Amino acid sequence: MAFWNRKKKKAEEALNENKEEGVWRVPDEEEAASDKAEAASEEINASSENASVESGVTASVSDEDDSTESVSSNDPEAASSGNEGSMEAASGSSNTEEIHSISSDTDENSVESFESAENEPEKADLEEASAMESEEESESSEEEKPKKKEGFFRRLVKGLAKTRANFVKNMDYVFRGFTNIDDDFYEELEEILIMGDIGVRTTEEILDELKEEVKAEKIKEPEACREILIRLIRDRMFVPEDAYDFLNQKSVIMVVGVNGVGKTTTIGKLARKLKDSGKSVLISAADTFRAAAGDQLKTWADRAGVPMIGGQDGADPAAVVYDSIQAAKSRGTDIVLVDTAGRLHNKKNLMQELSKMNRVIDREYPEAHRETFVVLDATTGQNALQQAREFDEVTDVTGIILTKMDGTAKGGIAIAVQSELKKPVKYIGVGETAEDLERFDPDDFVEALFRQEEEV
Repeated sequence: MAFWNRKKKKAEEALNENKEEGVWRVPDEEEAASDKAEAASEEINASSENASVESGVTASVSDEDDSTESVSSNDPEAASSGNEGSMEAASGSSNTEEIHSISSDTDENSVESFESAENEPEKADLEEASAMESEEESESSEEEKPKKKEGFFRRLVKGLAKTRANFVKNMDYVFRGFTNIDDDFYEELEEILIMGDIGVRTTEEILDELKEEVKAEKIKEPEACREILIRLIRDRMFVPEDAYDFLNQKSVIMVVGVNGVGKTTTIGKLARKLKDSGKSVLISAADTFRAAAGDQLKTWADRAGVPMIGGQDGADPAAVVYDSIQAAKSRGTDIVLVDTAGRLHNKKNLMQELSKMNRVIDREYPEAHRETFVVLDATTGQNALQQAREFDEVTDVTGIILTKMDGTAKGGIAIAVQSELKKPVKYIGVGETAEDLERFDPDDFVEALFRQEEEV
């Protein structure tokens, strides 16, 4: 459009000149060709500029080529001008593509930033929840430390609840109910101690010593006798310094006891406890007379994660012990636990059987430390004491394991069996799990047994 305006203006100026000079001149062919080429170039430039501005996309190269070809057919200069226009259009297209690329990247970044901003609260919530969980775990782990330390004592206190509710509570009634220390006072105490399975002989010894101290100290108040009585009971229980020496050397432990006292279960729990303390353990299933005894013991051995050597039902127990000793020596096992038959109805056969197993151990493993534990059911009371006496007659009992202490209201058997047999209680069980079997501590036992009601 600008070209035609210039052309019109130029024509008007030429007309005015002709008028002034009085001559009318017609433009020659060269001027006409030049005008056409200039007009074509102007149109190409204008069309390329409009295409790149209005559409924002690359102008069609083929259209521009057509325009260029039409111009170049008329004039070489017009073709040159057309090529320059095409280059400018291509440049514009390139810039447009860059703009679109930047815009696309910006959009993607915007979306990502929007999504991240949108997810930030959720991430913050997750991080906060994770922090809270870690804090709770650390708090729980800190709380578990004292729990582990006092865990068995708490179970012991709970396990002795029946004994405490029966035996100890009745004894406290006597201390608080009497105003004078007289024969009736001592008779009432004697009855409660005997009913608590402390035994006649032990009860008489305790009361004789109590009377002597009351007389020597000139004690007048019955309630003052309570602490003296607790101390006298504690003195009847003992654990020698060498009671657990078997843990520090190669040892063979024979476990005896009548059927039904929990002997097999106790061996499994003891194996687990010894293994957890870092000892290598092997179980010898030498009770080949009781039906399915080996299968039951195998289940406990698997639970404890220790190997077991067994034999067929009715096999010679001494042969099983021989195989177990050979396996323990070859493997360097620390402790061998030997399960034995629980038959007391025929002492002669039991004595012969135990003697034969002992001879095998002495011959094949003379350097091993020897122990014999008798397992007693605390719920049987004085019957348990009688069983311990009979086993001590046929074999050298070195320690006692009391089971089911949580199921009896007569926990005094732990006092009687040590006082009358002079054999230490080495382990005590107050529950069903392996953690419920623990070393016997006389101080803890007495404290748990005579714990005041408000302290429980």
